[in-house]
Amino acid sequence: MINFTLRQLQVFEKVASHLSYSRAAKELYLSQPAVSMQIKQLEGHIGLPLFEQFGKKIFLTEAGRELFHYSRSITQQLAEMETVLEEMKGPGQGKLKLSVVNTVNYFTPKLLAKFCRQHPGINVILQVANRDSVLKQLADNSTDLAIMGQPPDGQDLIAEPFMENPLVVIAAPDHPLAKLRRIKLARLSQEAFLSREPGSGTRGAMERIFAEHQIKPRISMEMETNEAIKQAVQAGMGLGILSLHSIELELETGRLAVLKVEHFPLKRHWYVAHRSHKRLSGAALAFKQFLLKEAKNTSRTR
Repeated sequence: MINFTLRQLQVFEKVASHLSYSRAAKELYLSQPAVSMQIKQLEGHIGLPLFEQFGKKIFLTEAGRELFHYSRSITQQLAEMETVLEEMKGPGQGKLKLSVVNTVNYFTPKLLAKFCRQHPGINVILQVANRDSVLKQLADNSTDLAIMGQPPDGQDLIAEPFMENPLVVIAAPDHPLAKLRRIKLARLSQEAFLSREPGSGTRGAMERIFAEHQIKPRISMEMETNEAIKQAVQAGMGLGILSLHSIELELETGRLAVLKVEHFPLKRHWYVAHRSHKRLSGAALAFKQFLLKEAKNTSRTR
């Protein structure tokens, strides 16, 4: 019988998921030597190497791949057990793990504040990341729910739209295009764009609208945060395309302008998503219902 601890299995899963001892250590709040020791002890119990190293990169061995498959299943079962036990404590209790893409964090705090007032017994753990990381968290079953733009097909997810997410073209207030009442989309091919990184939902929407009209945008710089794009646009370094939700403060204070470009704003939605076969906890169900209800109430008051 293989004799290893649940903690060793959890550490292994994090290292296998990231293929990095340092990233696993950071996520587990452990030192890197402590993570390495847990893996060595686990390999000693199993009697087989779980990782192999080539240069600075590590890879799963055949035994490691097999163990990773089973460890994810075990972790999911443990998470469901925790959910069931939390729900037995009574309604309105439990823990909610929520992952959101960076742009969503502009309006998430207001929603969470209202939700927590209605459900004071629910402990919310909020994770903010880029789109690829949020999709990975869903795939790894390390989150209950995610809020993001439309998820890609073939991800084994259930996703429901709950709020509009219009994308707009932004410029510095003194940009020459800011004075025009109507701007042809083709005119933007002459401008430099400050864009989110490949893989982000905003970048994908931007590429699709230009490709549909056979226009090739000139991307002068890629940035990983909306804040960096906003600062660069304000400094006159180029144009940007962002969610209207992310620039409300800058519009109120006159630091940014929305350009009146044909085909904009792009009509998109925010979605609440979870794995299709995941058993949602009472806390997760309560938050999902809260989001959908809030969206319905908002649409009625417009």
